[in-house]
Amino acid sequence: MAEVEETLKWIQSHKGVIGTIVVNAEGIPIRTTLDNTTTVQYAGLLHQLTMKAKSTVRDIDSQNDLTFLRIRSKKHEIMVAPDKEYLLIVIQNPCE
Repeated sequence: MAEVEETLKWIQSHKGVIGTIVVNAEGIPIRTTLDNTTTVQYAGLLHQLTMKAKSTVRDIDSQNDLTFLRIRSKKHEIMVAPDKEYLLIVIQNPCE
């Protein structure tokens, strides 16, 4: 658990990082550095998007799997690292 905390602190210390969220397999946030409203919104929407992206990758090639999802908008860059039991979501300001 200490290793996880260290990794999250290391990610959060990077320039431009606004926040991090760890979401369980059901889409429920279990660790966050953002306020509750923002966390619930990002967790719910990105969990759905990640599941669709995983399904799409599998439909294209059943031997393949989604390993990373990166979304860039005018305001933010959102990176999602899916695992079997968790999603790690990092939101950052791409201009910093």
